[in-house]
Amino acid sequence: MKMRGLHIILVALISALLGYYIGITKVDVEWKQFRPSVNFINRQPPASVRQKVDFSQMWAVLSKLETSYYDKSALDTQKLLNGAISGMVQSLGDPYTVYLPPVQNKDFKQGLAGEKFEGIGAELGMNGKQLIVVAPLEGNPAKKAGILPGDAILKVDGQPTAGWTLAQAVDKIRGPRGTAVILTVVHKESNKPVDVKITRETIHVKSVVGWMKKVSQIDQISQKDLPNTSKDKNIIYIRVSQFGDQTNQEWLSQINSLVVEKNKKDNLSGVILDLRNNPGGYLTDATFIASEFIKDGVVVKQEKGNGEETDFSVVRKGLLTDVPVVVLINKGSASASEIVAGALRDHGRAKLVGETSFGKGTIQQAEDLGAGAGIHVTIAKWLTPDGTWVHGKGLTPDVAVNLDEKDQTHDKQLEKAVEVLLQ
Repeated sequence: MKMRGLHIILVALISALLGYYIGITKVDVEWKQFRPSVNFINRQPPASVRQKVDFSQMWAVLSKLETSYYDKSALDTQKLLNGAISGMVQSLGDPYTVYLPPVQNKDFKQGLAGEKFEGIGAELGMNGKQLIVVAPLEGNPAKKAGILPGDAILKVDGQPTAGWTLAQAVDKIRGPRGTAVILTVVHKESNKPVDVKITRETIHVKSVVGWMKKVSQIDQISQKDLPNTSKDKNIIYIRVSQFGDQTNQEWLSQINSLVVEKNKKDNLSGVILDLRNNPGGYLTDATFIASEFIKDGVVVKQEKGNGEETDFSVVRKGLLTDVPVVVLINKGSASASEIVAGALRDHGRAKLVGETSFGKGTIQQAEDLGAGAGIHVTIAKWLTPDGTWVHGKGLTPDVAVNLDEKDQTHDKQLEKAVEVLLQ
Protein backbone atom coordinates (compact mmCIF):
# COMPACT_ATOMS: atom_id res chain seq x y z
CA MET A 1 0.00 0.00 0.00
CA LYS A 2 1.15 3.51 -0.72
CA MET A 3 2.45 5.22 2.44
CA ARG A 4 0.64 8.36 3.58
CA GLY A 5 0.66 10.48 6.76
CA LEU A 6 -2.31 10.36 9.10
CA HIS A 7 -2.60 12.60 12.14
CA ILE A 8 -5.02 12.36 15.00
CA ILE A 9 -6.45 15.31 16.90
CA LEU A 10 -9.24 13.67 18.72
CA VAL A 11 -9.46 13.78 22.19
CA ALA A 12 -11.42 11.55 23.84
CA LEU A 13 -12.43 8.07 23.47
CA ILE A 14 -15.85 7.32 22.06
CA SER A 15 -17.19 4.48 24.11
CA ALA A 16 -20.00 2.98 22.14
CA LEU A 17 -20.80 5.05 19.13
CA LEU A 18 -17.32 5.70 17.93
CA GLY A 19 -15.04 2.94 19.02
CA TYR A 20 -13.42 5.38 21.19
CA TYR A 21 -11.90 8.47 20.19
CA ILE A 22 -11.79 11.02 18.11
CA GLY A 23 -9.47 12.93 16.45
CA ILE A 24 -7.41 12.35 13.37
CA THR A 25 -5.74 14.92 11.21
CA LYS A 26 -6.60 13.38 7.88
CA VAL A 27 -3.77 14.48 5.63
CA ASP A 28 -4.26 12.28 2.57
CA VAL A 29 -6.10 9.63 4.49
CA GLU A 30 -5.02 6.05 4.26
CA TRP A 31 -3.80 3.85 7.07
CA LYS A 32 -0.05 3.39 6.97
CA GLN A 33 0.88 -0.26 6.97
CA PHE A 34 3.88 -1.41 8.96
CA ARG A 35 4.39 -4.93 10.16
CA PRO A 36 7.02 -5.27 12.90
CA SER A 37 9.27 -8.28 12.71
CA VAL A 38 9.91 -10.05 16.00
CA ASN A 39 12.33 -12.93 15.84
CA PHE A 40 11.35 -15.32 18.61
CA ILE A 41 14.35 -17.54 17.94
CA ASN A 42 17.08 -15.22 19.20
CA ARG A 43 14.67 -12.67 20.77
CA GLN A 44 16.94 -9.75 20.01
CA PRO A 45 15.64 -6.19 19.43
CA PRO A 46 15.88 -4.62 15.96
CA ALA A 47 19.26 -3.20 15.02
CA SER A 48 17.83 0.32 14.87
CA VAL A 49 17.20 0.40 18.64
CA ARG A 50 19.89 -1.98 19.87
CA GLN A 51 22.17 0.87 20.96
CA LYS A 52 19.37 2.66 22.83
CA VAL A 53 17.62 0.02 24.90
CA ASP A 54 18.21 -3.54 26.07
CA PHE A 55 15.18 -5.79 25.56
CA SER A 56 16.84 -8.86 27.03
CA GLN A 57 14.92 -8.69 30.33
CA MET A 58 11.62 -8.54 28.50
CA TRP A 59 12.42 -11.69 26.56
CA ALA A 60 13.81 -13.33 29.70
CA VAL A 61 10.55 -12.68 31.57
CA LEU A 62 8.51 -14.04 28.66
CA SER A 63 10.67 -17.15 28.59
CA LYS A 64 10.35 -17.60 32.34
CA LEU A 65 6.58 -17.39 32.18
CA GLU A 66 6.45 -19.87 29.32
CA THR A 67 8.56 -22.40 31.19
CA SER A 68 7.58 -21.86 34.84
CA TYR A 69 4.10 -20.40 35.19
CA TYR A 70 1.89 -23.05 36.80
CA ASP A 71 -1.26 -22.59 34.68
CA LYS A 72 -0.18 -23.22 31.10
CA SER A 73 -3.73 -22.80 29.82
CA ALA A 74 -3.67 -19.14 30.91
CA LEU A 75 -0.56 -18.33 28.88
CA ASP A 76 -1.35 -16.39 25.72
CA THR A 77 1.91 -15.13 24.26
CA GLN A 78 0.24 -12.55 22.04
CA LYS A 79 -1.77 -11.21 24.97
CA LEU A 80 1.40 -10.97 27.06
CA LEU A 81 3.13 -9.09 24.28
CA ASN A 82 0.16 -6.70 23.88
CA GLY A 83 0.33 -6.02 27.61
CA ALA A 84 4.04 -5.30 27.43
CA ILE A 85 3.59 -2.89 24.54
CA SER A 86 0.70 -1.14 26.27
CA GLY A 87 2.76 -0.73 29.42
CA MET A 88 5.67 0.71 27.47
CA VAL A 89 3.41 3.30 25.82
CA GLN A 90 1.60 4.14 29.09
CA SER A 91 4.91 4.91 30.77
CA LEU A 92 5.03 8.16 28.77
CA GLY A 93 2.18 9.49 30.92
CA ASP A 94 0.33 10.81 27.86
CA PRO A 95 -3.30 9.56 27.72
CA TYR A 96 -3.46 10.30 23.98
CA THR A 97 -0.45 8.18 23.03
CA VAL A 98 -1.85 4.66 23.07
CA TYR A 99 -1.32 1.19 21.69
CA LEU A 100 -4.50 -0.34 20.26
CA PRO A 101 -4.83 -4.12 20.09
CA PRO A 102 -6.77 -5.36 17.04
CA VAL A 103 -10.30 -5.09 18.45
CA GLN A 104 -9.83 -1.54 19.77
CA ASN A 105 -8.04 -0.45 16.60
CA LYS A 106 -10.94 -1.73 14.50
CA ASP A 107 -13.46 0.02 16.76
CA PHE A 108 -11.62 3.31 16.42
CA LYS A 109 -11.55 3.23 12.63
CA GLN A 110 -15.15 2.08 12.39
CA GLY A 111 -16.18 4.90 14.71
CA LEU A 112 -14.78 7.63 12.48
CA ALA A 113 -16.20 5.81 9.47
CA GLY A 114 -19.67 6.32 10.94
CA GLU A 115 -20.56 2.65 11.18
CA LYS A 116 -23.09 1.19 13.63
CA PHE A 117 -22.06 0.07 17.10
CA GLU A 118 -23.60 -1.65 20.05
CA GLY A 119 -22.95 0.08 23.33
CA ILE A 120 -24.05 2.96 25.54
CA GLY A 121 -23.29 5.97 23.33
CA ALA A 122 -20.78 7.92 25.42
CA GLU A 123 -17.44 9.50 24.62
CA LEU A 124 -14.74 8.77 27.19
CA GLY A 125 -11.52 10.56 28.05
CA MET A 126 -8.90 10.86 30.77
CA ASN A 127 -8.58 13.64 33.32
CA GLY A 128 -5.07 12.88 34.52
CA LYS A 129 -5.38 9.21 35.46
CA GLN A 130 -9.15 9.38 36.06
CA LEU A 131 -11.51 7.89 33.49
CA ILE A 132 -14.24 10.41 32.70
CA VAL A 133 -17.20 10.92 30.40
CA VAL A 134 -16.39 13.61 27.86
CA ALA A 135 -19.95 13.60 26.58
CA PRO A 136 -23.00 11.33 26.42
CA LEU A 137 -24.39 11.29 22.89
CA GLU A 138 -27.82 12.81 22.41
CA GLY A 139 -30.70 10.34 22.29
CA ASN A 140 -28.57 7.35 23.28
CA PRO A 141 -28.61 5.07 26.36
CA ALA A 142 -25.97 6.87 28.44
CA LYS A 143 -27.75 10.20 28.08
CA LYS A 144 -31.14 8.67 28.84
CA ALA A 145 -29.76 7.01 31.97
CA GLY A 146 -28.52 10.31 33.40
CA ILE A 147 -24.81 10.18 32.53
CA LEU A 148 -23.42 13.74 32.33
CA PRO A 149 -20.34 15.38 30.77
CA GLY A 150 -17.48 15.35 33.26
CA ASP A 151 -18.73 12.32 35.22
CA ALA A 152 -15.87 10.34 36.74
CA ILE A 153 -16.25 6.59 36.17
CA LEU A 154 -15.00 4.79 39.29
CA LYS A 155 -16.19 1.27 38.47
CA VAL A 156 -17.60 -0.77 35.59
CA ASP A 157 -19.77 -3.68 36.73
CA GLY A 158 -18.10 -3.41 40.14
CA GLN A 159 -14.54 -3.46 38.81
CA PRO A 160 -12.45 -0.39 39.79
CA THR A 161 -11.21 1.59 36.79
CA ALA A 162 -8.06 2.83 38.54
CA GLY A 163 -5.10 2.13 36.26
CA TRP A 164 -7.24 1.32 33.22
CA THR A 165 -6.38 2.60 29.77
CA LEU A 166 -9.02 4.05 27.49
CA ALA A 167 -8.89 0.85 25.45
CA GLN A 168 -9.57 -1.28 28.52
CA ALA A 169 -12.50 0.94 29.48
CA VAL A 170 -14.07 0.65 26.04
CA ASP A 171 -13.62 -3.10 26.06
CA LYS A 172 -15.50 -3.37 29.36
CA ILE A 173 -18.27 -0.87 28.56
CA ARG A 174 -19.10 -1.94 25.00
CA GLY A 175 -21.27 -5.00 24.49
CA PRO A 176 -24.21 -6.56 22.66
CA ARG A 177 -27.46 -4.62 22.42
CA GLY A 178 -29.98 -5.60 25.08
CA THR A 179 -27.32 -6.35 27.69
CA ALA A 180 -26.74 -4.08 30.67
CA VAL A 181 -23.67 -2.47 32.20
CA ILE A 182 -23.47 -0.73 35.58
CA LEU A 183 -21.26 2.34 35.83
CA THR A 184 -20.34 3.71 39.24
CA VAL A 185 -19.93 7.42 38.64
CA VAL A 186 -19.41 10.65 40.53
CA HIS A 187 -21.16 13.60 38.93
CA LYS A 188 -18.96 16.66 38.51
CA GLU A 189 -20.79 18.74 41.12
CA SER A 190 -21.05 15.91 43.65
CA ASN A 191 -18.80 13.82 45.88
CA LYS A 192 -21.18 10.88 46.21
CA PRO A 193 -20.74 7.83 43.93
CA VAL A 194 -23.91 6.51 42.30
CA ASP A 195 -24.57 3.35 40.33
CA VAL A 196 -26.13 3.88 36.91
CA LYS A 197 -27.51 0.87 35.05
CA ILE A 198 -27.45 1.29 31.27
CA THR A 199 -28.91 -1.07 28.69
CA ARG A 200 -26.80 -1.16 25.56
CA GLU A 201 -28.34 -0.40 22.17
CA THR A 202 -27.28 -0.16 18.54
CA ILE A 203 -25.78 3.30 18.09
CA HIS A 204 -25.63 5.20 14.84
CA VAL A 205 -25.75 8.98 14.70
CA LYS A 206 -25.21 11.26 11.71
CA SER A 207 -22.40 13.67 12.43
CA VAL A 208 -24.24 16.68 10.94
CA VAL A 209 -27.88 17.68 11.47
CA GLY A 210 -29.59 21.03 11.10
CA TRP A 211 -32.67 23.14 10.46
CA MET A 212 -33.75 26.59 9.36
CA LYS A 213 -36.59 28.33 11.21
CA LYS A 214 -38.07 31.74 11.67
CA VAL A 215 -37.13 33.20 15.03
CA SER A 216 -40.80 33.19 16.02
CA GLN A 217 -40.97 29.42 15.38
CA ILE A 218 -38.12 28.41 17.69
CA ASP A 219 -39.71 26.72 20.70
CA GLN A 220 -36.83 27.51 23.07
CA ILE A 221 -37.07 31.28 22.61
CA SER A 222 -39.02 33.68 24.78
CA GLN A 223 -40.75 35.87 22.22
CA LYS A 224 -41.63 38.74 24.55
CA ASP A 225 -38.09 40.11 24.71
CA LEU A 226 -37.42 39.97 20.97
CA PRO A 227 -37.71 43.00 18.70
CA ASN A 228 -40.63 42.64 16.29
CA THR A 229 -38.35 43.27 13.33
CA SER A 230 -36.43 40.06 14.07
CA LYS A 231 -39.26 37.60 14.58
CA ASP A 232 -39.68 36.83 10.88
CA LYS A 233 -35.96 36.48 10.29
CA ASN A 234 -34.53 33.02 9.64
CA ILE A 235 -31.90 31.29 11.73
CA ILE A 236 -29.89 28.26 10.63
CA TYR A 237 -28.95 25.78 13.33
CA ILE A 238 -26.32 23.13 12.53
CA ARG A 239 -25.02 20.56 14.99
CA VAL A 240 -21.76 18.69 14.30
CA SER A 241 -21.30 15.74 16.66
CA GLN A 242 -17.86 14.67 15.40
CA PHE A 243 -15.40 15.22 12.55
CA GLY A 244 -15.31 11.77 10.97
CA ASP A 245 -15.11 10.13 7.57
CA GLN A 246 -18.60 11.21 6.51
CA THR A 247 -18.68 14.68 8.08
CA ASN A 248 -17.58 16.75 5.09
CA GLN A 249 -20.09 15.13 2.76
CA GLU A 250 -22.87 15.39 5.35
CA TRP A 251 -21.97 19.04 5.89
CA LEU A 252 -22.17 19.88 2.18
CA SER A 253 -25.49 18.07 1.89
CA GLN A 254 -26.88 19.95 4.89
CA ILE A 255 -25.66 23.36 3.68
CA ASN A 256 -27.03 22.70 0.20
CA SER A 257 -30.42 21.79 1.69
CA LEU A 258 -30.60 24.76 4.06
CA VAL A 259 -28.95 27.53 2.05
CA VAL A 260 -29.08 26.71 -1.63
CA GLU A 261 -32.36 24.84 -2.04
CA LYS A 262 -34.36 27.05 0.34
CA ASN A 263 -32.80 30.19 -1.13
CA LYS A 264 -33.54 32.26 1.97
CA LYS A 265 -30.07 33.62 2.63
CA ASP A 266 -31.19 37.23 2.13
CA ASN A 267 -33.57 36.93 5.10
CA LEU A 268 -31.03 35.15 7.29
CA SER A 269 -30.20 36.57 10.73
CA GLY A 270 -27.33 34.19 11.25
CA VAL A 271 -26.05 30.70 11.95
CA ILE A 272 -25.77 28.80 15.22
CA LEU A 273 -23.02 26.21 14.98
CA ASP A 274 -23.50 23.70 17.80
CA LEU A 275 -20.25 21.95 18.76
CA ARG A 276 -21.37 20.92 22.23
CA ASN A 277 -20.27 17.41 23.22
CA ASN A 278 -18.24 17.10 20.00
CA PRO A 279 -15.07 15.19 20.95
CA GLY A 280 -13.16 16.04 17.77
CA GLY A 281 -11.95 14.13 14.73
CA TYR A 282 -9.97 14.92 11.62
CA LEU A 283 -8.05 18.20 11.58
CA THR A 284 -8.57 18.56 7.85
CA ASP A 285 -12.34 18.25 8.35
CA ALA A 286 -12.18 21.00 10.95
CA THR A 287 -10.35 23.17 8.42
CA PHE A 288 -12.91 22.29 5.75
CA ILE A 289 -15.88 23.31 7.90
CA ALA A 290 -14.21 26.45 9.28
CA SER A 291 -13.69 27.47 5.65
CA GLU A 292 -17.47 27.74 5.29
CA PHE A 293 -17.32 30.84 7.49
CA ILE A 294 -13.82 32.31 6.98
CA LYS A 295 -12.85 33.95 3.68
CA ASP A 296 -9.09 33.43 3.93
CA GLY A 297 -6.19 33.00 6.31
CA VAL A 298 -4.98 30.43 8.83
CA VAL A 299 -7.46 28.09 10.52
CA VAL A 300 -5.01 26.27 12.81
CA LYS A 301 -1.27 26.08 13.44
CA GLN A 302 0.61 22.85 14.08
CA GLU A 303 3.79 23.08 16.16
CA LYS A 304 6.19 20.16 16.53
CA GLY A 305 8.59 19.58 19.39
CA ASN A 306 11.52 20.99 17.40
CA GLY A 307 9.65 24.27 16.90
CA GLU A 308 8.70 23.55 13.30
CA GLU A 309 5.34 25.17 12.54
CA THR A 310 2.83 24.33 9.81
CA ASP A 311 -0.21 26.46 8.99
CA PHE A 312 -3.50 24.93 7.83
CA SER A 313 -5.39 27.63 5.95
CA VAL A 314 -8.83 28.10 4.40
CA VAL A 315 -9.27 25.44 1.70
CA ARG A 316 -12.39 26.54 -0.20
CA LYS A 317 -14.88 29.32 -0.82
CA GLY A 318 -17.64 29.12 1.76
CA LEU A 319 -21.27 30.13 1.39
CA LEU A 320 -21.54 31.74 4.84
CA THR A 321 -18.48 33.99 5.05
CA ASP A 322 -20.58 37.14 5.49
CA VAL A 323 -23.29 35.75 7.80
CA PRO A 324 -23.20 36.33 11.60
CA VAL A 325 -22.26 33.20 13.57
CA VAL A 326 -22.56 32.03 17.16
CA VAL A 327 -20.77 28.84 18.21
CA LEU A 328 -22.13 26.75 21.08
CA ILE A 329 -19.47 24.96 23.16
CA ASN A 330 -19.36 23.09 26.46
CA LYS A 331 -17.01 20.89 28.48
CA GLY A 332 -17.60 18.08 25.98
CA SER A 333 -16.28 20.17 23.06
CA ALA A 334 -12.75 19.00 22.37
CA SER A 335 -9.92 18.94 19.87
CA ALA A 336 -11.24 19.50 16.32
CA SER A 337 -14.33 21.25 17.64
CA GLU A 338 -12.07 23.58 19.64
CA ILE A 339 -10.07 24.23 16.47
CA VAL A 340 -13.18 25.40 14.62
CA ALA A 341 -14.47 27.48 17.54
CA GLY A 342 -11.06 29.06 18.15
CA ALA A 343 -10.53 29.86 14.48
CA LEU A 344 -13.91 31.53 14.04
CA ARG A 345 -13.38 33.67 17.13
CA ASP A 346 -9.79 34.63 16.26
CA HIS A 347 -10.96 35.76 12.82
CA GLY A 348 -13.74 37.82 14.37
CA ARG A 349 -16.37 35.64 12.72
CA ALA A 350 -18.14 34.29 15.79
CA LYS A 351 -18.86 34.64 19.47
CA LEU A 352 -18.68 31.58 21.68
CA VAL A 353 -21.64 30.82 23.95
CA GLY A 354 -21.91 28.13 26.62
CA GLU A 355 -19.27 26.62 28.88
CA THR A 356 -15.47 26.35 28.84
CA SER A 357 -14.43 23.62 26.40
CA PHE A 358 -12.52 20.42 27.21
CA GLY A 359 -8.99 21.60 26.40
CA LYS A 360 -7.18 19.11 24.17
CA GLY A 361 -4.48 20.78 22.15
CA THR A 362 -2.29 17.94 20.89
CA ILE A 363 -2.12 16.06 17.59
CA GLN A 364 -1.60 12.34 17.23
CA GLN A 365 -0.34 10.25 14.34
CA ALA A 366 -2.10 6.92 13.76
CA GLU A 367 -0.40 3.93 12.18
CA ASP A 368 -1.34 0.31 11.65
CA LEU A 369 1.20 -2.13 13.05
CA GLY A 370 -0.02 -5.21 11.23
CA ALA A 371 -2.17 -8.09 12.45
CA GLY A 372 -4.94 -5.57 13.16
CA ALA A 373 -3.12 -3.59 15.86
CA GLY A 374 -2.35 0.11 15.75
CA ILE A 375 -0.66 2.92 17.62
CA HIS A 376 -1.48 6.61 18.15
CA VAL A 377 1.51 8.80 18.98
CA THR A 378 1.36 12.45 20.01
CA ILE A 379 3.56 14.27 17.50
CA ALA A 380 2.68 17.94 17.90
CA LYS A 381 0.44 20.52 19.49
CA TRP A 382 -2.02 22.77 17.71
CA LEU A 383 -2.61 26.49 18.23
CA THR A 384 -5.43 28.81 17.25
CA PRO A 385 -4.63 31.39 14.53
CA ASP A 386 -3.67 33.91 17.24
CA GLY A 387 -1.27 31.40 18.80
CA THR A 388 -3.41 30.24 21.75
CA TRP A 389 -2.77 26.73 23.10
CA VAL A 390 -5.97 25.44 24.71
CA HIS A 391 -4.46 22.29 26.20
CA GLY A 392 -5.61 21.70 29.76
CA LYS A 393 -7.58 24.95 29.95
CA GLY A 394 -10.00 24.98 27.02
CA LEU A 395 -11.69 27.90 25.31
CA THR A 396 -13.50 30.33 27.58
CA PRO A 397 -16.85 31.39 26.07
CA ASP A 398 -17.58 35.04 25.33
CA VAL A 399 -20.97 34.52 26.95
CA ALA A 400 -21.02 31.95 29.74
CA VAL A 401 -24.28 30.02 30.13
CA ASN A 402 -24.92 26.82 32.04
CA LEU A 403 -27.72 24.45 31.17
CA ASP A 404 -30.84 24.40 33.32
CA GLU A 405 -30.20 21.29 35.44
CA LYS A 406 -33.75 21.29 36.79
CA ASP A 407 -35.30 21.36 33.31
CA GLN A 408 -33.00 19.81 30.74
CA THR A 409 -35.63 20.26 28.03
CA HIS A 410 -35.04 24.01 28.33
CA ASP A 411 -31.91 24.77 26.32
CA LYS A 412 -30.76 28.02 27.91
CA GLN A 413 -27.56 27.96 25.85
CA LEU A 414 -29.43 27.81 22.55
CA GLU A 415 -31.76 30.52 23.77
CA LYS A 416 -28.81 32.78 24.59
CA ALA A 417 -27.19 32.00 21.22
CA VAL A 418 -30.28 33.29 19.41
CA GLU A 419 -30.29 36.39 21.60
CA VAL A 420 -26.62 37.08 20.80
CA LEU A 421 -27.29 36.68 17.07
CA LEU A 422 -30.09 39.23 17.18
CA GLN A 423 -28.14 41.85 19.15
